[in-house]
Amino acid sequence: MASGVTAEIGLFGGSGFYSFLEHATPITVETPFGLPSDQLSVGEVAGRQVAFLPRHGRNHSIPPDRINFRANLWAMRELGVQRVIAPCAVGSLRRDLPPGTFVVCDQLVDRTHGRADSFYNGPQVVHVGFADPYCPELRNLAVACGRDLALPMHPVGTGVVIQGPRFSTRAESAFYAGQGWDVIGMTQYPESVLARELEMCCLNVSLVTDYDVGQEGMPPVSTAEVVSVLQANNDRLRAFLAELIPRIPAERASCACGSALSDAEL
Repeated sequence: MASGVTAEIGLFGGSGFYSFLEHATPITVETPFGLPSDQLSVGEVAGRQVAFLPRHGRNHSIPPDRINFRANLWAMRELGVQRVIAPCAVGSLRRDLPPGTFVVCDQLVDRTHGRADSFYNGPQVVHVGFADPYCPELRNLAVACGRDLALPMHPVGTGVVIQGPRFSTRAESAFYAGQGWDVIGMTQYPESVLARELEMCCLNVSLVTDYDVGQEGMPPVSTAEVVSVLQANNDRLRAFLAELIPRIPAERASCACGSALSDAEL
């Protein structure tokens, strides 16, 4: 980068996290895939260089189906990021995962359509392994961190990713719950697979904001309800990240994320 600014850890999230970084520097990054959702901010958290990007834009003006995920991930990689932390808001498909729960997803189901989900659209062909979408090293650190902070932390989960921006019908939601899936959101895919193609570790932390409508007797979810729970969770999420980030080792030791392309190219 011409600016000389670099970061080792990337963080996606809402605009409320600008204040999370110390001595932040705004950075504009151009990519072969267009501009990312907004300027990136690079600053310190517990002595670590962290790049932050609001995936929906500074004023939450980009709906989930219009996010330029490729530009967002490429911009992170341009700054030197090797690990991406990607919190997101989700609805619960299970009664035992109430609003306020943190779910560290280990799996996802893609129900989106038309999203640009690869950097390799020919002539170079790559079939990246995606059996386990999220970095096991980061997941283990996150679960241990959440438990140390006595957060309502669920250590595994499958997130179903829908196209949005609308919420599900009752029939759709009941179907997803019937498959044994745990939470439902709109942004986990293709964010995670693009990170894998760039050989970056990716961690999902799903913040449950509501029970989805497929649960019997549940009223339709409202945007106001989601925002209210998210705001209540923000302090806990910031405390969690402030504890997690310094625990991340400088070098990757126990995951294969950094060599995801070693046997993926034809």
